[in-house]
Amino acid sequence: MRITLLLLISDTPFFCQSLQSMERQIKLIWDMHGQHAKGTAEHHAIHLKEFAERENIQTRDVGTEDFSEMHSIAFMVVEEKDMITVRDALRPQRAEVAE
Repeated sequence: MRITLLLLISDTPFFCQSLQSMERQIKLIWDMHGQHAKGTAEHHAIHLKEFAERENIQTRDVGTEDFSEMHSIAFMVVEEKDMITVRDALRPQRAEVAE
């Protein structure tokens, strides 16, 4: 996200262009399939939270989503700078930029 700041210096407006206010947020996703997908995803999310706490990784969100009775996901949303650490340690199936 880019933000333009207006700074007042000696009563004269001064614009600072293209300052990065936040890093991109990446949603790392683990797919679960089968009749126990929902329960497995919920259990996996618990371990994702534990991993983030243990490794001091800031998360925006950790949780689950259900797409059908046979497909659920566990996910973790992290800053882009932490994505490689989580990816290499936990090997998610996919990722996307979080909105």
